[in-house]
Amino acid sequence: MRMRNKPWARPELEVCDYFIADPSTMRGHWNEAFRRKNPVYAELGCGKGGFVAQAATENTDINYLAIDLEYKMLGVARRKISKMYEEKGLETDNILLAVCNIENIGSFFADGEVIADRIYINFCNPWPKKKHKKHRLTHTRQLIQYRKFLKDGGEIHFKTDDDELFEESKDYFKECCFDVTYETYDLHTSGYEPNIMTEHERMFSDEGIKIKFLIAKKKAVLESDTLEGK
Repeated sequence: MRMRNKPWARPELEVCDYFIADPSTMRGHWNEAFRRKNPVYAELGCGKGGFVAQAATENTDINYLAIDLEYKMLGVARRKISKMYEEKGLETDNILLAVCNIENIGSFFADGEVIADRIYINFCNPWPKKKHKKHRLTHTRQLIQYRKFLKDGGEIHFKTDDDELFEESKDYFKECCFDVTYETYDLHTSGYEPNIMTEHERMFSDEGIKIKFLIAKKKAVLESDTLEGK
């Protein structure tokens, strides 16, 4: 179900001191973006912000960058984040929101601008039709872009309810020099901890759908190797 338009979202975001309206202005300056020097975890496609709000308030020694394409989603996320920080008596100094088409995310980082220790991809669109699969957030053309700003040894944590997307994503990770170091086809009975539930995760679980989850670790690529042309 598509979210209704939120006419208040953009005005509220434009006066939010942790919102980035134009990520291209940050190119070459991402390491200066946060007020504190902490490891950086990025959530790609943060939606309504339930996951990042909980993660960021529980882990104040981590900086969180939450990205989504739509102002209406980020507007809801901002309200949720601000409320949770206020309830816990915390300053919003370890979180940034940015509006961005993730398909072009590599263009917002300068060469050698490696900032992220971890990337979260939670319940992205599975794009099941063959002609649309290139739009998946785990597709090889996306993973190549993430490698640009993810540190060597950095991780991608990926959750989905979709069996085909999960299986094919494992191939994408392998093609782009990531090692899958952990995987489960039933996250909630796996014993994996800690697990922060997203809105979609709760919905799918209530419907009896098992949650697939993996961790993929970025391997270094030798200068003689190339990932171009994927």
